[in-house]
Amino acid sequence: MAARAGRLVRGDAPVDRLAPRDAHGGRAVAFLSASLSFLAVLALALALSTGHLAEEWRAGTDQEATVMILAPEAEMEAQARAALDVLRAAEGVVAVRTVPLEEQVALLEPWLGAQVAGDALPLPLLIAVTADRSALDPEALRLALAEEAPGAVFDDHDAWRLPLVEAAERMRAFAFASLGLLALSLAAIAGLAAGAATRANGAIVRTLRQLGARDGHIARAFTRRPSVLALGGAVVGAAVASGLLALLPPESENGFFLNAIGPADWPDWAVLLCVPPAAALIAWASARRAVRRGLRRWS
Repeated sequence: MAARAGRLVRGDAPVDRLAPRDAHGGRAVAFLSASLSFLAVLALALALSTGHLAEEWRAGTDQEATVMILAPEAEMEAQARAALDVLRAAEGVVAVRTVPLEEQVALLEPWLGAQVAGDALPLPLLIAVTADRSALDPEALRLALAEEAPGAVFDDHDAWRLPLVEAAERMRAFAFASLGLLALSLAAIAGLAAGAATRANGAIVRTLRQLGARDGHIARAFTRRPSVLALGGAVVGAAVASGLLALLPPESENGFFLNAIGPADWPDWAVLLCVPPAAALIAWASARRAVRRGLRRWS
């Protein structure tokens, strides 16, 4: 495989001269390869980022829960103490802490502004809970809280966390499906170009056979050039897409996730660098298959 890849890049001048240089639709192959590789890099970056996002949402809130004390002000402190006692005695609860009002205001500031969040809203008393989900029984904990602190509302975040994780995973599946469609499109383009070149140059094929050339030798003449053109176009398209991704901020000041669609770290960039060689390999395999099929028709 390494020898074939090296031969594909270096070329074989005697073999390359067997096929006319205009026999491969070179400009169309290079342009379409660049376009498809551009879209492939964006689709792959979307797949990687949504995968990271799903894992972050799954891991970041899987052990977190919240208890809100919704009670009259006169009963707030007593119900908070009762809720804390229930939580500390509950199996599966690792740690609890009361969330200061200043921390709640800071969480709301990016959306409502400091004045609105601090003055206009009647913020409840919040208790942050760290739990071991494998040992925690949410329903039993809710019943215990309802008995000891009727104003306490236990929220394990599943109502909003699971739909977000599912949406991110579906988006990742969509990105990979788009990537597969782009690969099939490139294979079809390279195959059509190489097959058309073989059919249009039947006289050359017959002459080469009369001179004793084998089909493998002829196939290389009609396969290498579209593969190299696809590689060159893919490098250009992938470079432009990677440059655009590099210009995106990793996240906004408020951590808005839609800005974090670029590669997160060097392993992600390494995956994106695989797009041009993958495009060349797809084009080579498709072109070779089309040329072999065309040569069988001339047999």
